[in-house]
Amino acid sequence: MEFLDSFDFYNQYQKKATTQAFMCWDKSADDELIVVAFRGTETFDADAWSSDIDLSWYELHQGKKEVHGKVHGGFMKALGLQKSHGWPLIYQKDDEKPLAYYVIRDKLREILQANEKAKFIVTGHSLGGALTILFPAILAYHDDDLLLKRLQGIYTFGQPRVGDKEFGDYMEGLFSSYEIQYLRYVYCNDIVPRLPYDDKSFMFKHFGKCLYFNTFYEGKVVAEEPNKNYFSPWYTIPQTIPQTLNGPDYKEPGILQVLRVIGQVLFYIYIHDLHVFRGPRASNKYSFIIFF
Repeated sequence: MEFLDSFDFYNQYQKKATTQAFMCWDKSADDELIVVAFRGTETFDADAWSSDIDLSWYELHQGKKEVHGKVHGGFMKALGLQKSHGWPLIYQKDDEKPLAYYVIRDKLREILQANEKAKFIVTGHSLGGALTILFPAILAYHDDDLLLKRLQGIYTFGQPRVGDKEFGDYMEGLFSSYEIQYLRYVYCNDIVPRLPYDDKSFMFKHFGKCLYFNTFYEGKVVAEEPNKNYFSPWYTIPQTIPQTLNGPDYKEPGILQVLRVIGQVLFYIYIHDLHVFRGPRASNKYSFIIFF
């Protein structure tokens, strides 16, 4: 693939560049394919974590009547939500403070208009997966028929929940009308796809097709990963053992296995303490902050 560009995008709410992505272009096939990839949360990146735990709701309106549901505010801000302006179709370009959605949209439009056969996909992991699924949502919000017709697929890995049921229904209708393939890959022991919680307090919902892989890396298509709001070390620690049976390509170094066990035990102790002394709602809130 031909490397096109990499980006450090500006977040107007954090007042710094905290969102990263890159683009590449496969010209080898008859139907040229452009790949847009959003970066996930870095382990020690406090700014990315701030986006993850910003649980404010943002409502997508078009006019006074039509509502497309509620969306995770932190992810919207990381994608390029503008202070006091929301998502205007036309924006004031600032090369010193580029916004992810607008820069990628304009670059894609330029390439696709010059190449009639070219299509594109969007992908990302963790936080990047959340930005991946929200990118076409804003394209639809702007009625960007050109890009939506050339969007071949959306593939996310370890993606958290991004909105409520109304938003999910809207997105499924959008993908159906434009024949866009959406696949959400989930590994069994991953906590991130189980956050934010799908319960009466948070009301976040997954949507689309989930490709779920168990601890033996055997995949199956499901509507929702098992234990959608539950994560226990006593369930996950034993499941790490079979990873050593599939050969060196799947085996974790000893230090990572130790850290996995320690992290899960500390997680269990912490949420148990919060549950006892502060109640289940506090437990959900703080366990989300820790693990995201």
